[in-house]
Amino acid sequence: MATLAKHHDKKTRVKTIAGITIGNAIEFYDFAIYSVFAVLIGTLYFPGESDFIKLMLTFATFGVGFLTRPLGALVIGLYADRHGRRPAMFLTLMLMGLGTLIFVVTPTYAQIGIAAPILIVLGRLIQGFAIGGELGASTTMLMEYADDQSRGFYGSWQLFGQALSTMLGALVGLILGWLLSEAQLASWGWRFAMLLGLLVVPFALYIRRALPETRPADGHQEHSSLGVLFRGYPRELLAGVLITMGGTVANFIVLNYMMNYAISVLKLPFSSSIWAAFLAAGVQLVLIPWAGRLSDKVGRKKVVFWARVPLILLIYPLFAWISQSATVGVLLWAVLILSIFLALNSGPSVVLCAEIFPSHVRATGLSLVYSLGVMLFGGFAQMIATGLIQLTGNPNAPALYMVITGILSLIGLLLVKETAGQPLR
Repeated sequence: MATLAKHHDKKTRVKTIAGITIGNAIEFYDFAIYSVFAVLIGTLYFPGESDFIKLMLTFATFGVGFLTRPLGALVIGLYADRHGRRPAMFLTLMLMGLGTLIFVVTPTYAQIGIAAPILIVLGRLIQGFAIGGELGASTTMLMEYADDQSRGFYGSWQLFGQALSTMLGALVGLILGWLLSEAQLASWGWRFAMLLGLLVVPFALYIRRALPETRPADGHQEHSSLGVLFRGYPRELLAGVLITMGGTVANFIVLNYMMNYAISVLKLPFSSSIWAAFLAAGVQLVLIPWAGRLSDKVGRKKVVFWARVPLILLIYPLFAWISQSATVGVLLWAVLILSIFLALNSGPSVVLCAEIFPSHVRATGLSLVYSLGVMLFGGFAQMIATGLIQLTGNPNAPALYMVITGILSLIGLLLVKETAGQPLR
């Protein structure tokens, strides 16, 4: 089925990119800010004398948010394929706001006991459900606004929005870290950071209401059902999960785990992890759209391959460098180097995973492979990394997890044909 985007002029397309990107950044900000304050949240909501146990529970709660992603991918993805991309994105934003509200108002474990971590987990489950449907709907809508020679560039703005949310979260963390004491951060500062994301949700909803639709609602269940997806596109589903696996593990190890590792294990100051996140986000904001444009010219598979091979080769020596030096400067250098290749990979890999599915199952297919890849391999990467160090006694063990999943992800590239420049199905 032809999309509606072909009838819109360039001005409308630019406005749509801005609208989707801003809304996406606001939605992912609520998800990203948890990582910024993960260690602090662990001390407030998870009892126990062992720092290791607290950290594991904190990362487990972070990972729980990914358990509901596949469910959100199926429910919201099917809704987007049947009724349009815009109403699906409207729904995901409202659900994300609800999950964040639970974080803002939930008292600590010391105040209400076991109900506190239960409510925090509930908030994460709701957020995960929302994010599960967001990526497929928003990326699909961006791509359907593009012509065959610019889909990589258009689709990359979804990842730009995610990077923007990381930068906003890091910036808020830096400002609050400068202005507030540790006691104030623990008392109300981290809640204020989440409240900021909640307060701008109405603005994001307003933006999304004005977006022109790219796929007319037809509501035909037989055209966009799970049966059609699983029976017709098993190879694409497997390839998409494998491709997602390598990227998501790399992202969570470098952009999330390294920051918390620096604080909890290397005992670097809280500000060091925030600066690292800020630096990584800055690199991605610059390179993600460029990488999308590059993939339009030379192909998605080439860009993804030559971004992932350096990640596989560099992660272990750089991780060892961080562990041995335990300095802020080394942490920042390592994150800078790795972030370059993460940025080159991000946009083209997601666009590739969307292009391998036809229009009537595209939002569902992309949402599902992304959510499964993240849930199975990325969401619990921080917990797995922490457990590997405890199990092996090797502080560099998390790098091996990234190496193994990175190598396996290259198999996914072999299962699909090049999609750049080809008409969308």
